[in-house]
Amino acid sequence: MTPNKTILGETAQRMDDRTNTIAGWVLAGCAAALGLSIASGMIFHSGPPEKPGYPVEGAAEAGGGGGAAAVPIATLLATADVAKGAEVFKKCAACHTVNQGGANGIGPNLWGVIGKKHGHLAGFAYSSALTGVAGNWDFDAMNAWLTSPRKYAPGTKMTFAGLGSAEDRANVIAYLNTQGSNLPLPAAPAAGAAPAEEGVKNVEEGATANTADIVNAATPASGAPSVDPAAAEQAAKKAE
Repeated sequence: MTPNKTILGETAQRMDDRTNTIAGWVLAGCAAALGLSIASGMIFHSGPPEKPGYPVEGAAEAGGGGGAAAVPIATLLATADVAKGAEVFKKCAACHTVNQGGANGIGPNLWGVIGKKHGHLAGFAYSSALTGVAGNWDFDAMNAWLTSPRKYAPGTKMTFAGLGSAEDRANVIAYLNTQGSNLPLPAAPAAGAAPAEEGVKNVEEGATANTADIVNAATPASGAPSVDPAAAEQAAKKAE
C-alpha cells in the first residue's frame, strides 16, 4: 500500500469518527429536550379555568340576577349607632376635623356638613370635580360619596377608597349628623313596597285586562239575532 493511500484511509476514518460523534451529540440533545418537555408538561399541567373569562370590576356589586338588593340608607339609619360612627370616623380624622370651628386639614372641616351644598366651606380649595356635582350633602349623597368618592365625583382629589360596609357608612353618617347638622333622619321605606316602575307595569297590565273584559262583554249572547251578511240577504229576499 502506498503512503498516499494510507493517509487517505486514515483521513476518511477520522471523518467517520467525527461524524458519528456529532450525530451522537445531536441525538443526545434531542433526547434531553424531549425529556424536559415531558417533565415540564407533567409539572406545569394546564387545564381549563374553573371560571372562564376575566374578572370585571364592579360586576359582583352589580349582581347579575338573583343578587340581594342593596338596603336603602334610610333603613340603615333607623338603627344606626352614633358611638360606632365616631369610631369609624377615626379613619377620616387624618384628613378632616369635625369640631365646630375646627381647622381644615388635607380635607375640609366637616362640622354641620350634612345638608350643606357641595363645596360650601369658604376658603377651602375643593376640586372642580366635587363642586361640579349638583345638589347637597343629603343622606343619600353622603352614602354614595362614602361608598366610592372617585365614582361619585370622578377626578376628585380625595384619595380615600371608600367604606365597603353599608353599616359603617350609616353609623358614620349618623355621627356626622350629630356634629352641627341635627337634621331629621329620612323615613325608612315600607317593607315590601313595590318600586315605581313595577307600579306602572301593574297599571298597564290592569288596563289590558279591563280591555279584554270589555271585548268579552260585547260578545253576543246565545240566541241573539245573527248578523251574518248571507243570512241577512236571504231574509230580505223572502220579505220581497
